[in-house]
Amino acid sequence: MSIAPHGGELKNCFIEAGDLESFKRHAASLPVIQIDAYTAFDVDAIAKGIFSPLEGFLGKEDTLSVLESMCLKTGLPWTIPVLFSVDTAVADTLELGQEVALKDDYNQIIAVMNIAEKFQLDKKYLAEKVYRTTETAHPGVAYTFSTGDVYLAGQLKVAHSRPVDHQEYNLSPLETRAAFKERGWKRIVAFQTRNPIHRAHEYLTKCALEMCDGLLIHPLMGTTKSDDIPGDIRMKCYEVLLDKYYPKEHVMLSIMPVNMRYAGPREAVMHAIIRKNYGCTHFIVGRDHAGVGNYYGSYDAHYIFDEIDPAALGITPLFFEHAFFSKRTNDMATKKTCPGSSEEHVFLSGTKVRELLANGEAPPVEFTRPEVAQILIEWATGK
Repeated sequence: MSIAPHGGELKNCFIEAGDLESFKRHAASLPVIQIDAYTAFDVDAIAKGIFSPLEGFLGKEDTLSVLESMCLKTGLPWTIPVLFSVDTAVADTLELGQEVALKDDYNQIIAVMNIAEKFQLDKKYLAEKVYRTTETAHPGVAYTFSTGDVYLAGQLKVAHSRPVDHQEYNLSPLETRAAFKERGWKRIVAFQTRNPIHRAHEYLTKCALEMCDGLLIHPLMGTTKSDDIPGDIRMKCYEVLLDKYYPKEHVMLSIMPVNMRYAGPREAVMHAIIRKNYGCTHFIVGRDHAGVGNYYGSYDAHYIFDEIDPAALGITPLFFEHAFFSKRTNDMATKKTCPGSSEEHVFLSGTKVRELLANGEAPPVEFTRPEVAQILIEWATGK
């Protein structure tokens, strides 16, 4: 039996195909609000059930509950409020109960929203709760402070799925669940990544796969920082790695079209909930999960799960320490499984890897597979 979606039901906010033309005519008659790519990805996630049980943007009561207790007002675990903000001048033209059309960054009307609430929040309070900082050097904080001062809440009706690159890998929660069932997988572990998979990541995923039937490699493909490695380059790395170094009958690659919030511990829980909606039963949580800079402790994303009711969360987190190549054992390991001093461990920082790539030098084989290194060198050097 498959795992139940968060809240018990996989939500679907898409308009039925037969009603699409009348929906478009109706939407064209409504006031239009222009939204950015970030908000458009959130609309898509709500529509597909990725954010189940949400059927729209959160209202004030749910938002405050999430910020204070990491639960929706129903008591269901939820750690990051999904919000839609507009400028005060726009909000002043809108009435409660009114419908508005949302136009995305491709200049297409993608959804209609029924305005149930208009409210304001202290953005410093919001940032401190979600990101544990109010510094605008943090990308999540910077985005929060850049948006409008009035939040709109209400249910969504959505015209279509958001187009993304590598659409063949863009499986919805309904589709991944069907794929798991077809493959006979009952215990499925998901791996969250926004980077190429290096040897340390490979080690974690294969350890987790030993206790499960299948592994879902599930890279995040929503908005990310400008200096993150582009999605198309990452996909090439995933494809070559899965082709040469993973057993095809036990591994699946799909993308997750969700924004990266860089919220560390709270986002780790959010990522687990999302993978539960996709049908996964287990979720890998590594070192500094969803972190950025030095805002979070190395294992804060592990500790936060102690504050969440396991039964209410409904998916099993698998906690892993920082993996490295051990010169003593000549294999991948962590401090939990390997003796020896740090001098015998091969770690490479992201900064060091970028320096090597920019110089056309491959990171050592202890760090990454040569096929992955070649893709990254070609990207970094423009060759």
